Amino acid sequence: MTAETIESGAVDPALLDRAAGVIVGQACGDALGAGYEFGPPLDETNAVELGGGLNTMGWDVGEWTDDTSMAIPLLDAAADGSRFDDAASLGAVIESWRVWARDARDVGIQIRAVLADVAHPDETSARAAAERLHRERGRSGGNGSLMRTGPVALAFLGGGAGGGLGSEPEVATLAALAAAARRVSELTHWEADAGDACALWSVAIRHAVLTGDLDVRVGLAVLPADRAARWGALLDEAEARHPRDFEQNGWVVHALQGAWSAISHGQGPVDALERAVRGGRDTDTVAAIAGQLLGAAHGASAFPDEWRARLHGWPDLRDADLVARAERAATASLARS
Repeated sequence: MTAETIESGAVDPALLDRAAGVIVGQACGDALGAGYEFGPPLDETNAVELGGGLNTMGWDVGEWTDDTSMAIPLLDAAADGSRFDDAASLGAVIESWRVWARDARDVGIQIRAVLADVAHPDETSARAAAERLHRERGRSGGNGSLMRTGPVALAFLGGGAGGGLGSEPEVATLAALAAAARRVSELTHWEADAGDACALWSVAIRHAVLTGDLDVRVGLAVLPADRAARWGALLDEAEARHPRDFEQNGWVVHALQGAWSAISHGQGPVDALERAVRGGRDTDTVAAIAGQLLGAAHGASAFPDEWRARLHGWPDLRDADLVARAERAATASLARS
């Protein structure tokens, strides 16, 4: 795999485009769905447009929401060479989230509650707050950690890719990626469903960036056998149904199913994102989740220039900033191969 991605010491431009696609695809889906959030499902005759919908939150055209904003600190950490396996880098991410949340227009209920309960900007404090909320409410399986997991995958492109699929180095890298995705998820979402979803999606994103293939089931191998069987059945269901059928898409399971359903039925990245938005309800998040994997497979260049020209959001970034950070993350990761 390394031989296909590194040419004369330089990273293959197509791979860099796919790496950038992870965050650009997320931001496009996020901004496309922003105006339709909280709305009902739409039928196929309804056009989905950037800046369309009722826009009850007052987003600018092309502005991303909390989904992409929470991914930015993780993207910055990956660009700086972090693999999310040390407390210091996670502490910096948590502090960035706390700064963002002070003035953010939209913060998920669960995430706001956890961040408000974090005594100190460190991993131990965040995990304790997440676990307390889970114990108090009996659940914490919202979609807010899955929506930001894409950059975690970018930190694990190297370190095993050269061994080939099924090799010991590759298996070890996938296990490390799954553990990191779960660790980042548990900073705010303690429930196992959220961790499983992030592990599954992150492994699929990595696979897509490295190969260009869309195969969400490649991540089933990193889950415990009983949970892998459950998630396999959930993916089967997603492929047999439509995004609108997953009504509780604020729940991480239905959010992932809605995203995979949109991808499975979509005729290319744009159509798939539009399908995700037509599913209704938590439109920006489902489309952002779908956009991560679509971008990983098709590249940032697959999304319309008119969308990308309008992209912007916290912390005062635009499309070119997302691309530069993702390329740095990919280059840093592949250098560890």
